[in-house]
Amino acid sequence: MSVSLLLLLLITFLYAGYNLLIKVSTSYVPIESSSTILATIALQVSALAVSCVFVAGLIARGGNALGLPTSAYLWAALAGICIGCAEIAYFYLFRGVADSPPIAANIAIPFVVSGTVVVAIFLAWIFLKEALSWQKAFGMLLIVAGVMAIYLDDKTTGLISSS
Repeated sequence: MSVSLLLLLLITFLYAGYNLLIKVSTSYVPIESSSTILATIALQVSALAVSCVFVAGLIARGGNALGLPTSAYLWAALAGICIGCAEIAYFYLFRGVADSPPIAANIAIPFVVSGTVVVAIFLAWIFLKEALSWQKAFGMLLIVAGVMAIYLDDKTTGLISSS
């Protein structure tokens, strides 16, 4: 098994833990609380701490961890804005928004993660000029069909009327 495949598997399990632990975290937020922003900040501080330990390890081994062009930092900051907003939205989604009930993890996580795959492939094709083969397009359709099957099977989402 290649190192890249092992890394992909590790990332997959870490993202699964990330998604599930956000859901667990929201179950501890009191109903009278008006915001989950402190939980989001705790998540970001923890991620920063892990990154700092990783950078320290690179520097200790003699790596040049800080010598990046400004554009790399700017794009990374934009990615951080996206993930920060997504995390805040996740906490609200799992807690329930306005009159909508909280969405179950086994509905929200497949929807978001699989939807991310479809959107990323499409946007990479449009903006990064990456190839979009018929196999990728077919895979995207299968993903959408699979998510719809999971989503439409659940009557508790409150997002689709049952009339």
